[in-house]
Amino acid sequence: MSPLSRTTPARLTAPATVKLPRLPLLGLAIAYIAFGLFMRDPWKTDDVVGLATMLTAVRDGGHAWLLPQVGHLAHAEEGPLITWVGAASMWLFGPILGDITAGRLPNLLWFFITTASLWYGTYLLGRRPEAQPLALPFGGEPTVRDYGRMLADAALLLLLATVGILQRVHETSEIPAIMAAQAAVFYSLARMLDRPRLGAISLGVALAASFLVRGWVGAIPIMLGSLLAFHPKSILWTRRRWGALSAALCVAIILAWWIPATLSSEYWIRNWKLWNIDNYALPEVGDLLRTLRDLPWYLWPTWPFALLALWRWRAWRYAPHVWLPLAMLVCPVVLIAFTDEPSDAEFILLAVPCACLAAFSLPTLRRAVVNTLDWFAVMCFSLTAATVWLGWVALNFGFPAKIARNIQRQTTGYVPEISWIAVALALAVSVSWIGLVAWRLRVRPTALWRGTVMSAAGLAATWILLVLLWQPPVDYARSYRKVSAELAEVLAHNVRPGECVRGLGLGNGQRASFLVFDDLNFPYDNRCTLILQQTSRSSLRDGTAAYSDGADVLWQGGRLSDRSEVFRLLRVPPTPAR
Repeated sequence: MSPLSRTTPARLTAPATVKLPRLPLLGLAIAYIAFGLFMRDPWKTDDVVGLATMLTAVRDGGHAWLLPQVGHLAHAEEGPLITWVGAASMWLFGPILGDITAGRLPNLLWFFITTASLWYGTYLLGRRPEAQPLALPFGGEPTVRDYGRMLADAALLLLLATVGILQRVHETSEIPAIMAAQAAVFYSLARMLDRPRLGAISLGVALAASFLVRGWVGAIPIMLGSLLAFHPKSILWTRRRWGALSAALCVAIILAWWIPATLSSEYWIRNWKLWNIDNYALPEVGDLLRTLRDLPWYLWPTWPFALLALWRWRAWRYAPHVWLPLAMLVCPVVLIAFTDEPSDAEFILLAVPCACLAAFSLPTLRRAVVNTLDWFAVMCFSLTAATVWLGWVALNFGFPAKIARNIQRQTTGYVPEISWIAVALALAVSVSWIGLVAWRLRVRPTALWRGTVMSAAGLAATWILLVLLWQPPVDYARSYRKVSAELAEVLAHNVRPGECVRGLGLGNGQRASFLVFDDLNFPYDNRCTLILQQTSRSSLRDGTAAYSDGADVLWQGGRLSDRSEVFRLLRVPPTPAR
């Protein structure tokens, strides 16, 4: 039976695909990514480590461009691509914008690649004959163009509504870049259906990018998903000969980095290989249970609709609009089970395919179900916005007292400061959300994207309120700026001519923070008589911390918001010459 002879589950009329105005959609996307990206401190760990590798490449040059470094630390994890792009941005725009702001500009690039690839990929799939809704006896069904555009808009809005990716796309880490690489692969596969040469070229570049972003850990799920897309029952099977071009281009790009990297530092490459291998492990019950607990929240609200799409389109499972996103979804899901302590870096590979599948569920739903998504978004995000305001009032005015005490325990030592400009902007955002809800109540739009608009706008409004009202206490709790400044001042008064300071027990995030904020770099040299030690207060109390005896403590400090972590600057006797 021909696929087109089956009854399609999609049923809707032309009014359901009325065009969503481009300007509000663009404005929502810009507000989503811009707020929380700039004008804040780098947070530990991934956010500040990414910036540190970029700064090291710009300041030190040489092999730090080829092999990411955090000062003297070989950052033999992930891949070099975000370091290259971020360092280039710092070199170009750092003198104008400052290094930290310039290093964050590539996040706009990753976000653009992700959203554009998802939109165009879904649009191409939505225009195909297999995805079209049932033709009505007397006409009135949507045009192919309007239907494809509606699905693409819905997929983009559903991605913006995905709860789990919200914070991570604003960090200067590998996570936004690996999502962009996967989205580009998805678009390339969809493009190969009508323009195989262009699709094959972009597929090869995107696959290589996934490797250069996150090594084999990031590339394997995407590469396996690409192979699965060429299933013999899929239409892409007829384009399989173009896969050789993609593979050759991918291998060539990877080798262009791999060969000089291997020749440059055997130590870095050896540790990088170990990092890739150590990321995989046999499934453990604890990890699986944590994943099952976290994923539903991470992928909300797309995962229920993605599952519904697979059920409604089950007779069309090898049609491109179902099979391509499913192939990109299945492989990361399976590999998560074999990942040692899976986290956001693995979960984020589920966001794009889930958003695409969820969009294709919308034409199969009854109006009441779409309205349920609509009203859930209105109630949920109105409540979250009110909660953000309530917490801000408690933080700054001490009422309600119980909430204020809970906040103070998390921000010990923080002195609240009110920025009335931020408050005014937060009020404007709140009024805008109320206006959008009022519009929904008054106009009652029939367009199928109405629920996705409310979900995406509600999450964006909540995020913007958090950024405007809560950024100072969050910076206080997650940033090392004050500790770094205090340490820099102590070092300026205590380091003697010819003396060096080495680190002991410093975490990657802490080492990166001191480098980013005050250009403090700590070598691995046992001859150094000054030691910056990171330990815990409990270790100091029970005397188990290194150098508990026999060292002069020149300084001790840490973040007041962290009850455990403590830093000490020690002077020890010189190591005897051998």
